Amino acid sequence: MLISPAYAQDSLGGGLAMVTQIAPLLLIFAVFYFLLIRPQQKKQKEHKALLAALKRGDRVLTAGGIIGKVMVVKDGIDEVEVEIAPNVRVSVLRQTIGDVLKPLGANDSGAKS
Repeated sequence: MLISPAYAQDSLGGGLAMVTQIAPLLLIFAVFYFLLIRPQQKKQKEHKALLAALKRGDRVLTAGGIIGKVMVVKDGIDEVEVEIAPNVRVSVLRQTIGDVLKPLGANDSGAKS
């Protein structure tokens, strides 16, 4: 015969071999969880809290890059009325608001010295 009959394995070594094969996969999943999944969930939670705290007078940045001022926050509806220019108001969905901008102080010129 050309095929060797030495295919039998030790029963103790079989369990250990399975653990050594699964361990790297578990390690990779743990790294992905702590480096990618967990920070993204934290960021989503913060964004949701930011949208829930919107109030009249906040300067906001929409996902489309439009900066405006919140004029009306509609309760029960996911719409916010934003003034993007004098006497120009648009309704936007809360989810499209990317950030709430901090107001500039009287001494802030916007340029670095």
